Amino acid sequence: MASFSRRKFLFTAGATAAGTFLVHGCSGNNTTSSEPVPAASIDPADAPEVTGARLGFIALTDSAPLIVAKEKGIFAKYGMPDVEVTKQASWGTTRDNLVLGSGGGGIDGAHILTPMPYLISQGAVTDGNKVPMYILARLNVDGQAISVANTYKDLDVQLDSSLLRAKIDEAKAAGNQLKFAVTFPGGTHDLWMRYWLAAGGINPDTDVSTLVVPPPQMVANMKTGTMDAFCVGEPWNAQLINQDVGYSALTTGQLWNNHPEKAFSMRADWVDQNPKATMALLKAVLEAQIWCDQAENKEEMADIVSKRAWFNVPAKDIVERSKGNFDFGDGRVEDNSQHVMKFWMDDASYPFKSHDLWFLTENIRWGYLPADTDTRALVDQVNREDLWQEAARAIGQEAAIPASTSRGVETFFDGITFDPENPQAYLDSLAIKKI
Repeated sequence: MASFSRRKFLFTAGATAAGTFLVHGCSGNNTTSSEPVPAASIDPADAPEVTGARLGFIALTDSAPLIVAKEKGIFAKYGMPDVEVTKQASWGTTRDNLVLGSGGGGIDGAHILTPMPYLISQGAVTDGNKVPMYILARLNVDGQAISVANTYKDLDVQLDSSLLRAKIDEAKAAGNQLKFAVTFPGGTHDLWMRYWLAAGGINPDTDVSTLVVPPPQMVANMKTGTMDAFCVGEPWNAQLINQDVGYSALTTGQLWNNHPEKAFSMRADWVDQNPKATMALLKAVLEAQIWCDQAENKEEMADIVSKRAWFNVPAKDIVERSKGNFDFGDGRVEDNSQHVMKFWMDDASYPFKSHDLWFLTENIRWGYLPADTDTRALVDQVNREDLWQEAARAIGQEAAIPASTSRGVETFFDGITFDPENPQAYLDSLAIKKI
């Protein structure tokens, strides 16, 4: 089993349907109100055991459901008025605070990279200290990007990473390596970057140098030449372009359409001790996801999360890509993109077990988890789709529950397929891997 120290991961530089707020149906075109939500009628038997929880977030657009649930009183609606949504400096900080728990001055749950609850549960990123976690919901699909410094704009690097090969070889010949930044080893951005590079014949472990950089520090580091490319969520790719520092080679939805991204996850012990409070939190998050996916709410969502208390960035760096309008920064412009970040549409919120299985398979591919990991058992341990289904029914969204825990065979941009019934065949088909 690969061993990783914590230092290595730290960057060193029962309610009824929801009244007027929510209408029935699973379509992303449902009508919602942007007015403060009315209090739910809570049966005393369903009252939460506690009225608050501490939830972490990173300044990324896909944290919006947690922020909106707090700002618009949706947590309070379900009897959780004392929920704190606290900014984390990095994914390493999120991990450390989850290990501490709120009783130790940390947090109970978080907006988080989907693989992290598994890595934390296995002790793979906590010096062997296994802290059981649950995934309660997916927060979004798509909405990330791989951006490249303006230095390489003349190469017209887009989906084909092999166009960087000459520059990579030139740097290696001079005793250097091009630097590619991700946000956490084994996390989603790391896996998107690795998949993109490997698909172009570039080994991310030997041909280039991979740096771990917190999302809010990506643009500043690109400005100073610390890295040549990075993979991160919004609004940092858009901000890079608005500051004329680099361009987006691709959106990650182009790698894998409607790919799973962040999750809403909590410590298992907190959930087990507070099942009613957990359900209240989950219902609030699902309602906020529906609200965030409404076209008429995009401007307000951008205004809310842009505030100093949350992202502290101009709303203009957030809003256009939230609407699916992509200026790639190299002359390409795409409006109403199918790869827009989705919070609810296209089953975006549902925590498909097949997706978690892919993340674990990729973590085995790159040596973050041992090859003999019982991935199916681990998914069953961490993924609480049963709670998602219960929450969906409680808010009148039973129609949003998929027929299967698997989304089926997934196809990537290079023609590689992942069949959740046969992960080994997927691994065997990959030319570049650690195992």
